[in-house]
Amino acid sequence: MRDGDGTSLPGFPQATADKYRATGWWGDQTLAQRIDELTRRAPLQPAFIVGDRRTTWREYAELSHRIAQSLLRLDLPKGARIAVLLPDGAELHAAFVGCERAGLVAVGIGARAGEAEIAHILKRTQAGTLLTTQRLGLRETATIIEMLAAHGAKPRVVRLEECLAHPASGMAERPLGPDELFLINSTSGTTGLPKCVMHTQNRWFYFHKLAAAAAGFRDDEIFMPIVPGPFGFGLWTAHFSPAALGCPSVLMARFDADAALDLIARERVTVLCCVSTQFIMLLNAQAERPRDLSSLRAMFTGGEAVPFERAAEFERVTGAAVLQFYGSNETGALSRTTAADTRDRRLRTAGRIIPEMDVRLFDPDTLADITETSRIGQPGCRGPATCIGYWDDAEANRKLFTESGHMLMGDIVEIDEEGYLRVVGRTSDFIIRGGKNISAPAVEAEVATHPDIAMVAAVPAPDPVLGERVCIYALVRPGRTVDLQSITAHLALRGVSKEWFPEHLVVLDDLPRSSGGKIAKAELREDARKRWSGER
Repeated sequence: MRDGDGTSLPGFPQATADKYRATGWWGDQTLAQRIDELTRRAPLQPAFIVGDRRTTWREYAELSHRIAQSLLRLDLPKGARIAVLLPDGAELHAAFVGCERAGLVAVGIGARAGEAEIAHILKRTQAGTLLTTQRLGLRETATIIEMLAAHGAKPRVVRLEECLAHPASGMAERPLGPDELFLINSTSGTTGLPKCVMHTQNRWFYFHKLAAAAAGFRDDEIFMPIVPGPFGFGLWTAHFSPAALGCPSVLMARFDADAALDLIARERVTVLCCVSTQFIMLLNAQAERPRDLSSLRAMFTGGEAVPFERAAEFERVTGAAVLQFYGSNETGALSRTTAADTRDRRLRTAGRIIPEMDVRLFDPDTLADITETSRIGQPGCRGPATCIGYWDDAEANRKLFTESGHMLMGDIVEIDEEGYLRVVGRTSDFIIRGGKNISAPAVEAEVATHPDIAMVAAVPAPDPVLGERVCIYALVRPGRTVDLQSITAHLALRGVSKEWFPEHLVVLDDLPRSSGGKIAKAELREDARKRWSGER
């Protein structure tokens, strides 16, 4: 397959794809084909439930065909990238399938992304077209588009409302295959600018098989994925697993704990998918106003550390098994817990490593393979759950892959004699807030543009709900003063995503330094831990 410039689009080597298919890990069916199959078999069964609206499999297929036909009329070459900026809902998933049917690579952008992030993704992927809607929450997209222009991005704008205004015209579609690049989404970069991750459909169909085996999925499941669709967690829990099973998904455009609990009770949700922060918020809301959550069978979580006591409490309150995968948007999964594991194994480890993912341990300094000599190291994997790599980012790909082709995680882990994995540290300078990786150096670079700040360091501050919050230690310029409100207002004007906004500020006369003259972040991390864990 070739893109609009006539160059080959990235993809898995054919020999690798053939191997995965021969073992049964990958298959030949695409998501569009599966939706068409469900349209024939169960046309009036719900595919998505959003509020009081139910979208059937037939309507889902029709929405995707209408979008595909509208995109085909743009006369874009096969493989061209088209950015999709929509709130979570049936239309978002129909847009992804519409791109697939039209032979275009969807560039999924989170609805809460800041304008600087959106502009970077558009320019990095060379997505010259933006599929969006009139409003994103409280934001008018017309205002967003104006701000994108200020960041040097001027895409052709296609409104979803216009795509759906006319029936499909019958133009010949040119669908992408299950091994081909079909979607690009973003992940946190250590420089602050997001990296663009390339996905095939087969990696997520394989991921579904892992989840189905872990939880023992049945054909009458009702899913409730809370993480939005453009992100990896949201892809398998809303875009692939429900379709693979032929089950409905209950979606929320924006997470609210009370509304989510009401939906679980009303729709008799059986599989809940959310990050740790969200299930803690659900627990807190349930304690204030109990609902009947007895329908839940499994809750998949991840993206951040799983707190044992709260996870155990969730199991006691709901009767659902708390399960998790250890992996990333890039790697997919290195290990998983299952319903057959003991509670200690489920909640105190990240599960047993997955044999076909060829998990290895590497020395974090030299990247030498130390699997045969050590049980502790930086993990890497190579297998059917991994992405293709980063789009147009040779430097990031060099850091992602080892010489052996293993894809690295940014943690230090320990693997015990029975193959169970436990995270014991990090190799990268990230703050994990509510399951989202936030680059500390990127926050520092943005905050440092404030005219009153001479120097700044960002570290995680512990939080009982979000896990960590962004805390900054600042040195202020002589004769100046600064507060959080002025800093966040400054960042908002720069189009910075709200997740990056600092929530704690400590002003010091000077920042502590290491012997080499660098800011002693370990000292600041410990200070933040004591300040916000109640030790001082």
